[in-house]
Amino acid sequence: QVQLVESGGGLVQAGGSLRLSCVASGRTFSSSAMGWFRQAPGKEREFVAGISWSGGSTYYADSVKGRFTISGDNAKNTIYLQMNSLKPEDTAIYYCARRRFAYRTHYGPSDYDDWGQGTQVTVSS
Repeated sequence: QVQLVESGGGLVQAGGSLRLSCVASGRTFSSSAMGWFRQAPGKEREFVAGISWSGGSTYYADSVKGRFTISGDNAKNTIYLQMNSLKPEDTAIYYCARRRFAYRTHYGPSDYDDWGQGTQVTVSS
């Protein structure tokens, strides 16, 4: 059974940093793509960043480009999201997702096969 478990969320002041982690258990797929999404209250889930599991290619939403960095550690089956210069509008539940067979680094939410339970990130002004 596939499981994705996020951690690292919390409360931080504007301008601060957090690092989220997502550990994948169960069967892994070298051709998979991993992604971070977020969902604020009353809003739809939106793509934040994506990475290909094999080559490490990355892709970012314009709203986080230059502030967030996605990375992966294949040996630990873990991906990370380093979030710097956080803003109040970054407040959301952050989810890790995996598309098992992928040919690019990012997809829409409905195209991912597995999801974590989410971790809350709150940025105070």
